[in-house]
Amino acid sequence: MKQKIYQIDAFTTTLYGGNPAAVCILEKWLANDTMQKIAAENNLAETAFAVAKDDHYELRWFTPEVEVDLCGHATLATAFVLYNYYGFKENTLRFISPRSGELLVQKNDSGLLTMDFPTDVVTSVTEQPNITEAIGKKPLEIFKG
Repeated sequence: MKQKIYQIDAFTTTLYGGNPAAVCILEKWLANDTMQKIAAENNLAETAFAVAKDDHYELRWFTPEVEVDLCGHATLATAFVLYNYYGFKENTLRFISPRSGELLVQKNDSGLLTMDFPTDVVTSVTEQPNITEAIGKKPLEIFKG
């Protein structure tokens, strides 16, 4: 199998600065275990995988060990690859992630990429014994968000 892999440093204009992510633009989804092996071999915080659909790109992220729900710097790295190496021309790039929904990346006139993170709703959860054990006291309240 031949697959182009881009390593992009997000949040910087300096070579070897910022936050590195690997990006793979796919024609179709690979098996989960194959993407996991690619991410493990890249050995970066995240490897992003994207597949073009009609009006958006589907996007998923893997660490060297697991798939994750959301990764901002790898999303921006993917947008950078699509704008600079795949000829994407629109000012707004739309991603859909099965775990975190719609993500929009905007490119301004100077080429700067920006993204809004989805809102996470904070909810109260029941006591978790591992939290009590970890902090040595019973929490008054526990929230997830």
